[in-house]
Amino acid sequence: MGKRSAELFERARRVIPGGVNSPVRAFKSVGGEPLFIARGSGASLWDVDGKEYVDYVGSWGPLILGHGHPEVLEAILRAAADGTSFGAPTEREVVFAELLCRGVPSMAKVRLVSSGTEATMSALRAARGFTGRDKVVKIDGGYHGHADCLLVDAGSGVATLGIPGSAGVTEGTAKDTLVVAWNDLAAMQQVVERGNVAAVIVEPVCGNMGCVPPRPGYLEGLREVTARHGTVLIFDEVMTGFRVAWGGAQARYGIVPDMTCLGKIVGGGLPAAAYGGRAEIMACIAPDGPVYQAGTLSGNPLAVAAGQKTLEILQRPGTYEQLEATGARLGEGLREVARFYGVPFFGTRVGAMFTGFFTDGEVWDYAGAKRSDTRRFAAWFAGMLERGIYLAPSQFEAGFVSLAHGDRAIDRTLDAARAVMKTL
Repeated sequence: MGKRSAELFERARRVIPGGVNSPVRAFKSVGGEPLFIARGSGASLWDVDGKEYVDYVGSWGPLILGHGHPEVLEAILRAAADGTSFGAPTEREVVFAELLCRGVPSMAKVRLVSSGTEATMSALRAARGFTGRDKVVKIDGGYHGHADCLLVDAGSGVATLGIPGSAGVTEGTAKDTLVVAWNDLAAMQQVVERGNVAAVIVEPVCGNMGCVPPRPGYLEGLREVTARHGTVLIFDEVMTGFRVAWGGAQARYGIVPDMTCLGKIVGGGLPAAAYGGRAEIMACIAPDGPVYQAGTLSGNPLAVAAGQKTLEILQRPGTYEQLEATGARLGEGLREVARFYGVPFFGTRVGAMFTGFFTDGEVWDYAGAKRSDTRRFAAWFAGMLERGIYLAPSQFEAGFVSLAHGDRAIDRTLDAARAVMKTL
């Protein structure tokens, strides 16, 4: 950690809890102290001490085009010239909503919000209002934002910090949230068949216990059992939406959920998210129906402009083929380096998201992820950071490649990996 970052962290701790505005940024699970970032361009970041890093965090997923894409910046500036916020309908948000519904055909209608937490919380409320049922089912280690009812057995930052859920979540709130293991279809069937389940919410590719794909047939089984029992199937595609394919994981795997939550990429690097689904479910949302949800900055014109331009660029020919090829070269390269040096390592990847688990077993659920050697991961993280490679500071977070990650960035990353794996 450079001198300037250290000074800023000391100042931050005096006025911000833990010195950070989101817990995993604090580097607690990997040791050391966080970097303070000055700027980004393409696949690179520079900290306030002037050191450059190849960035695989990408603002935790949104920056699929890389940092500072000129067309996105131009779209933001054009929108800002007309005003930053109105709290009233605009043409931009209509055009953007139309684009989202075309991109994710399972969404007949969509409501814009400002964060992934808002999207998942609102989707669950809509599902309960639509079905008249109380219970919701989530995945052990699945993270869907920090709404009270979803911080039961959550992964991501909760797992990183070793917190069992969260203080401040009441027993009454938690009792209606049921938890099953990822990729365990039999357990899901048993829970749903007991009845009174309004919704099942899953990341179709888990990204908050690390990147853990669905086993073949699992998502198809979820779709069948929820449809049979009138339970709303919600795909939380805040992370996977427009990252693993145009249209998200549901397009990649050919599954049609009842509701979808989007975030990260759809904001183009600015705070924006959305939830949508079948017309009859969305008809329950106020002002059309009795399920209330509102937001002062929902449909913010700057965020809408950034998101729209990002999605327009992603529709250009060859985009997803490039992301797939870049992700494959990095993922296979890391596995090969680990094999060469005899380091226990299970690499996972779906499209442009990846994780390397430091374990000699396979990882198909949260229990498998938790068997990883977090001390070895911390040494890996520190060694890569020292060599200018910025990875997520947690074994339980996915990494991301972008269209800006060219051969030079991947070569530099694999060279650093060889040097670090040799020490592990």
